[in-house]
Amino acid sequence: MIKKVLAAAILIILVVLLIINVTNKPNNDTGSNEVDVTGNTNVDGAAIVSPSDSGLEVGKKAPDFELETLSGETIKLSDLQGKKVFINFWASWCPPCKKEMPELQEFYKQHSDEIEVLAITSENNLKDVREYIDHNSYSFPVLLDKESQVTSNYGVITIPTTYFVGTDGVIQQPKKIGPMTHDFMVEMLEKLN
Repeated sequence: MIKKVLAAAILIILVVLLIINVTNKPNNDTGSNEVDVTGNTNVDGAAIVSPSDSGLEVGKKAPDFELETLSGETIKLSDLQGKKVFINFWASWCPPCKKEMPELQEFYKQHSDEIEVLAITSENNLKDVREYIDHNSYSFPVLLDKESQVTSNYGVITIPTTYFVGTDGVIQQPKKIGPMTHDFMVEMLEKLN
């Protein structure tokens, strides 16, 4: 009889502890951060490196790079000195990137005479990248970071991430993590010198 009472008491205690644990668990589901793993709830995107790496800061010279485009040309960032540049890190499989790309295309179409847009992907499957770009008729340069070296040098932890480089080759505005709107892009263009 004592064993039955003791077993029932232990069972009741376990059930109570389970109920307390479930009801006291904080509800972090805001519905807006479904793919981020950085711990920053203000971020839309997909993390691809350690969140302890914060990337480059405003006032720093943008690290130079030379990458091949999807069309086979070579673009070197330092060759663009004297122009305003958006450096956008993205992937064809990334939902927030797909949300941003039509806005980026519209912005590029309207402002390509004022700014260079460099859309950098480190995807391995170039067929997917080419099909995505061609299917959507995107005309901005798509650069291939095949070894992910540029992505690493820029400390990109979430995609999409965009850096804003002025005519002096310096990062002039805080990086944007998550998809940009057309209005935000126009605002950043006006802030660069």
